[in-house]
Amino acid sequence: MGLTRQYLRYAPAALFGLVGSARGNAAFVTLRGEWGRCVAVPACEHVFVWDARKGEKVLILKGSKHEVSCLRPSPDGLHLAVGYEDGSIRIFSLLSGEASVAFNGHKAAVTALQYDHLGGRLVSGSKDTDVIVWDVINESGLYRLKGHKDAVTQVLFLKEKNLLVTSGKDTLVKWWDLDTQHCFRTLVGHRSEVWGMALVSEEKRLITGTADSELRVWDITYIQELEDPDEPGSKKSKGSSPRPEKDNEADETIELDESPEERLLKCSKAGSIMREGRDRVVTLSTDQMGKILACHGTDVVLEVFSILSEEEIKKKLEKKMKKARKKAKRKSEEDEHKVNVELSLQEEIQRVTNIRASAKIKSFDMILSPKGELKIVLLLQNNIIELHSLNLSAPVPQAVRASRITIGGHRSDVRTLAFSSDNIAVLSGAAESVKIWNRSTLQCIRTMDCEYALCSLFVPGDRQVIVGTKTGKLQLYDLASGGLMETLNAHDGAVWSIALSPDQRGFVTGGADKCVKFWDFELVKDESSIQKRLSMKQVRILQLDEDVLCVRYSPNQKLLAVSLLDCTVKVFYTDTLKFFLSLYGHKLPVLCMDISYDGTLIATGSADRNVKIWGLDFGDCHRSLFAHDDSVMYLQFVAKSHLFFTAGKDNKIKQWDADKFEHIQTLEGHHHEVWCLALSPNGDYVVSASHDKSLRLWERTREPLILEEEREMQREAEYEESVAKEEQPVVPGETQGETGLAGKKTIETIKAAERIMEAIELYREEMAKLKEHKAICKAAGKEVPFPANPILRAYGNITPSEYVLEVFKKVKSSELEESLLVLPFSYVPDLLRLFNEHIHLGAEVELLCRALLFLLKIHFGQITSNQMLVTVIENLKKTTISRVSEARDVLGFNMAGLQYLKREIEAKDEVMFFADATDRFEEKKRKRKKKEKMVLAVV
Repeated sequence: MGLTRQYLRYAPAALFGLVGSARGNAAFVTLRGEWGRCVAVPACEHVFVWDARKGEKVLILKGSKHEVSCLRPSPDGLHLAVGYEDGSIRIFSLLSGEASVAFNGHKAAVTALQYDHLGGRLVSGSKDTDVIVWDVINESGLYRLKGHKDAVTQVLFLKEKNLLVTSGKDTLVKWWDLDTQHCFRTLVGHRSEVWGMALVSEEKRLITGTADSELRVWDITYIQELEDPDEPGSKKSKGSSPRPEKDNEADETIELDESPEERLLKCSKAGSIMREGRDRVVTLSTDQMGKILACHGTDVVLEVFSILSEEEIKKKLEKKMKKARKKAKRKSEEDEHKVNVELSLQEEIQRVTNIRASAKIKSFDMILSPKGELKIVLLLQNNIIELHSLNLSAPVPQAVRASRITIGGHRSDVRTLAFSSDNIAVLSGAAESVKIWNRSTLQCIRTMDCEYALCSLFVPGDRQVIVGTKTGKLQLYDLASGGLMETLNAHDGAVWSIALSPDQRGFVTGGADKCVKFWDFELVKDESSIQKRLSMKQVRILQLDEDVLCVRYSPNQKLLAVSLLDCTVKVFYTDTLKFFLSLYGHKLPVLCMDISYDGTLIATGSADRNVKIWGLDFGDCHRSLFAHDDSVMYLQFVAKSHLFFTAGKDNKIKQWDADKFEHIQTLEGHHHEVWCLALSPNGDYVVSASHDKSLRLWERTREPLILEEEREMQREAEYEESVAKEEQPVVPGETQGETGLAGKKTIETIKAAERIMEAIELYREEMAKLKEHKAICKAAGKEVPFPANPILRAYGNITPSEYVLEVFKKVKSSELEESLLVLPFSYVPDLLRLFNEHIHLGAEVELLCRALLFLLKIHFGQITSNQMLVTVIENLKKTTISRVSEARDVLGFNMAGLQYLKREIEAKDEVMFFADATDRFEEKKRKRKKKEKMVLAVV
């Protein structure tokens, strides 16, 4: 063997056992044109799209590393915006399942996402307290809005006006004018965190949910309505300063006005609706039509309210008026004309029903069909998706559970895993059930109810499994029937560990009752059946002074290692149960251990975060390794080798070499504590289970892993992380106020800036060479061939200036500003000259103008004071104005053409209304063909 030892890399193969993560929110999505059937849910770093009716996974939107924290489908239903824990946002196409756009601007988890009604802009709120507005079409950030002092909880665009409303854990609701990008109004009438809000009644009302059981309702009056003299009660002029509204509660509705002249709307408290839940609001939202409002707290109940439309309110008022007049008429004629009725808030926003889920609700989404059927999807805390349906046209609407998706995972954390001897079946055991999975298809083959499972094994022959439970029982299951064959009271406390004897005739268990018990398999005859069945018989017992946490046999079955609560591992002779060795050295109890295939080494993993490797002949400690940043939960050797895997509470799985005492590889993927893992008998597969409810399969590849390269990659990853954590550079000439740049400095923006610098340097070198070449040609008096640059030749012999443009075009739209921000000023003069050249030729006018305006903004002082650049700027002014005017004219012409087409099509549609009903179908077909021809002709 050479100096550098090669290992084989283990790579992630699959994530399974997960229905939906409780971190993010569920959302209805449109697939294949079907409404209310498919549901998107976060699944650790991925997004799963489930067909709720069939209970099948129809699409996986693959993430990279960070957990999904927020989802939002686009208004057209073709895209899904996904926010992640690291603050990044990706927009996936639901048709292809690929991520088309990526935005990086937040420093912490994305907590809220919302599209505007056209789907052209996306707004995101984050734990970093910032709100960022993104241009989805141009794939770039527009601006960052700063003002909240704590995590942003909800963000909403207004349909009719260019306004944005945001809420936060800082108890504030802020109104932003997006034309001027500043906060013009702050609602400070909440005493606790605002967890959710919704705009209803055609955006004339705002409903907010906080940490109490009150839903506060605010009336919104827009400034135009206030100034309209015909409006009753409009006594205020634009310049008058607003008086704070008086309410029952002294501190309820105070508003902070940045300046009275800039008020765009008035917001006053209309009252409250009481929820039945006593805890905080977790999710508050309306359906797409704004007719239904629903909310839930940290419990199992979803409360559904109906919001009356203006027409329904008018009808209700008329009814009330009639009743009141009749009543007044009975009293006296005079009272009849004085009648004045109003609808209470509770009459305008009525409780419909409460929907009770089978577990705590984490999020919901709802969709209202034109027929009045409300479909509600609930994502529950225990790895379940429930679909409920509510018929609103019924006299008393009752919620019906239409379907639930449960088969794909456990309700609680998996605490034990085991592989069958043929490497095909995987057992997972949790608090309520044991599941058997097919490793290759990842399908759940069997689900068997059990008590709280802590340890497990496949009986030789793989037809039965044994599970040790928290209550001290051993449960024996038959896999063919999925039935419980036998339950034995094995220990007086939890059965912490189980190990199969190497001769496969029995097994050993260790429990919290300070006992190690030895069991043999036996065949017994039932009275009811002729055939014999498998059973377990206790043959010996080893009484100890401390709780037993883990037991393991040596491969030759001569020794038994027992880990105890007193932090030691005691080794006994199996035949006589006489004491042989004590392994002493861990500061906290040994939670896991394993003995190598040749019986020479024992590795122990402890709650003190260390792994110790001992020789089993003398009990000497070969090496102590600091393995994880938290307790080591599980340890197992790879078959026929001295390599072993450890799982830690620090979310990581690590591979080690017990001969060289080296860390080989870290398997990162889990987002929470890893409880256990299992290696397949052939060593090709590792399966792991975590508190994030996911099971992960890792596969041994044929790709060699060289330690030096692995360390180098690790260092690079650490550097990239440190870059992301760096403070953002301050933009020259920009005041640190409410607004800022949308993007942030990342390793990608640095690389993009480096590529631009390299391109400009190549341009400079090539221009210098060309100058030299011309001088040589002049001196020689004849044409000398000019040597072409290999980079330019690769691009098809383009000019150096065209190469710079090519590099510019390859910079992601969302990273352009940040890349230019880190570009040194020495490169800017060359860039400006190149921009002038390309804009003059009409190449990439939009992109270059965007870059040009940004460079002028950040380097204004240096550019204006540089005499050399005066002529360049003058030329740029002429070329940009003429070229931008041309582009605007083209757009105007195209818009007019499209408007004409729209009018033509609508005119043809009107003719349709008078057509005979029998001809309608044929007419539609003809019209569709005509439409297609017209569009093709225009194109």
